[in-house]
Amino acid sequence: MTAFHHRIRRICACIIGMVFLLAGMFKLLDPVGAGLVVEEYYKFFHLWFLIPTAKAVAVGLALLEALTGAMLISGIWRKLAAVLASAMIVVFTVLTLILAVVNPPMDCGCFGEVIHLSNLGTFLKNLILLGLALIAFLPFGNFGKNKTRKYVSFALSAAGIFALTGYSLARLPLVDYTDFSPGAELLASKDNSIDGGDEYESTFVYEKNGQEGVFTLDHLPDSTWTYVRTETIRKKGLRNDNVPILSFTDSTGTYCDELATEDNVLVLSVYRPLKLKGDSWTKLADVMDAAANAGFKPLLLAAATPEGMDTLSVIVPDVRARLSSRLYYGDFTTLISLNRSNGGATWFNEGQLITKYPLGKLPAADELLEMSGRDANEVMLDDSSRGRISFDALLLYVFAILLLL
Repeated sequence: MTAFHHRIRRICACIIGMVFLLAGMFKLLDPVGAGLVVEEYYKFFHLWFLIPTAKAVAVGLALLEALTGAMLISGIWRKLAAVLASAMIVVFTVLTLILAVVNPPMDCGCFGEVIHLSNLGTFLKNLILLGLALIAFLPFGNFGKNKTRKYVSFALSAAGIFALTGYSLARLPLVDYTDFSPGAELLASKDNSIDGGDEYESTFVYEKNGQEGVFTLDHLPDSTWTYVRTETIRKKGLRNDNVPILSFTDSTGTYCDELATEDNVLVLSVYRPLKLKGDSWTKLADVMDAAANAGFKPLLLAAATPEGMDTLSVIVPDVRARLSSRLYYGDFTTLISLNRSNGGATWFNEGQLITKYPLGKLPAADELLEMSGRDANEVMLDDSSRGRISFDALLLYVFAILLLL
């Protein structure tokens, strides 16, 4: 085998590795969303009894995918990496062929919430990977020798991958790619209807050296710029079909969506009420009381019926009484999209989503008081920018370690 052939095989293996690494890390960014995708696969193949394992399987597969990608890029354990990558590519190709033929209304979830592909597009992507695998791994053997330092680069990159996994499981995604992302405005807070009309977009004015610049949430300046103000501009004749609708009702079935569009609203969302223990309900009641004292309007949205909530014996009577006047009812899909944490909190200001908190890190009373006195848009920009920068830095770190070390 010539040196040129070896080089071509390594290039193809690295391309496969980059796809695997990105796909795995994008899914590890949002384990709850990845679990929902696995649930859809279970339902499609009528494997209902496996649904409780969906999140664990999703995280395990995403870790395997990311680590296999790191092995392919670094060039260590080449035979093992070739076997793992080939097996996953073949299985994914068969699965996506079935999806391309049947074309059910579901997302393959290959890249989590970051990139969405059609069923046919996903199948074609896997066909390309299959072709690259044939070049990279056949004939099986003669993969060449890796450099000893590559074990170090793999270990360092694997540490970053596991750190992302641990953070995502304990907290919320560093970057939110759902419709309910920071900066999103609820439909009821806009001056247009879902059927069309004018639309409005928030832009952010920053200043540097006496000059002002206008930026959007997706394209913010670096830290040398100073935030000045937020402006809303009209985009005439445009329509956005992804305007988030936070719909919920009271115990009588009356829709109360407009309550979430007032000045400062703290929405606590529970999409699996049966999973919450009694002390968690007490914690939610305490946060709601503190939010009310800080000037927020607290709302508790549960994916349940009034009758279902009445049967939850883990909620003690005094806590139930504190929650009842602020309790409303939404659907599972909306609430799990709103906040990936079961019992998490979401801050809205005049219908604009500012930031989110997981159940394990709900704001304390003093933090709520501080929040009420801060500029909501500044909080949104700080939090969303910090998450994006952290995830981008992690991706850069992993790829730099694997390619340069």
